[in-house]
Amino acid sequence: MPGNALEPKLLGRTALVTGGARGIGRAYARRLAALGADVAVLDRDLRSYAEFEAETAAMTADTTMAEVEAAGRRSLGGEVDITDAAGVRAFVDRILEGWGHLDIVVCNAGGGQGEPSETTASSVDLDVFDVVVKRNLYGTVNTCTAVAPGMKEQRWGRIVTVSSTAARRAAVDGGYAHYAAAKAGIELYTRNLAQELGPFGINVNCIAPGTIPTGRLSVIYDKIGPDRMAKRIPLRRLGTPEDCAKAVEFFVTDLGDFVTGVVLPVDGGAIP
Repeated sequence: MPGNALEPKLLGRTALVTGGARGIGRAYARRLAALGADVAVLDRDLRSYAEFEAETAAMTADTTMAEVEAAGRRSLGGEVDITDAAGVRAFVDRILEGWGHLDIVVCNAGGGQGEPSETTASSVDLDVFDVVVKRNLYGTVNTCTAVAPGMKEQRWGRIVTVSSTAARRAAVDGGYAHYAAAKAGIELYTRNLAQELGPFGINVNCIAPGTIPTGRLSVIYDKIGPDRMAKRIPLRRLGTPEDCAKAVEFFVTDLGDFVTGVVLPVDGGAIP
């Protein structure tokens, strides 16, 4: 859990984090638990951290769910691919059956595929394009459509989607166009969802992380040079998963009660 004790503003609340088995998603789950929420974790592989040495070293228990429970909160885990709409709905139903309500959702699961040089706007393989759009945009839609009915019925909810700085500035060579397009779609979908759900007391916002060296990405960033990358960022450092988790805290607690339909960059000012 975060080093300093947090005020348990979310006691009595329940939350779902998709892609929460490792990396930034794990940081979201741990932050929500530290704030007092019970946290369910959905991921294709609930032990995917084992693929990466740095992720494995960061774990304090066998799974993110076990870490949440060690903090004194309830947790549930489900191994579901978010492109499987029926599977996502079934897991949400499981949460509702077990806990009675679902208050907070962080749609974190996603990710790219392929090399930038192979995924330019005019050359990306259409099958790869389809995979990435389904994983990011469709996965977000699948999650939001599964949780919205229950939130509308209880007339309260907090939904946080996840974009990327890739959606806000095109790469010089046009690479990773599939990922950028999917994340840009998430941003506009979020704004539309906020308009629709606002009258039901549901806030919907989006964060757009910048350069965040998770255990998976740190291997890549180490080859480029973290110091070199930091010089391109006004705050002169790379971000952390906890930086992103603090943004989620703002959106789902009373701090963000009158904020909805917003895309918040968490990038140290990298994109003005």
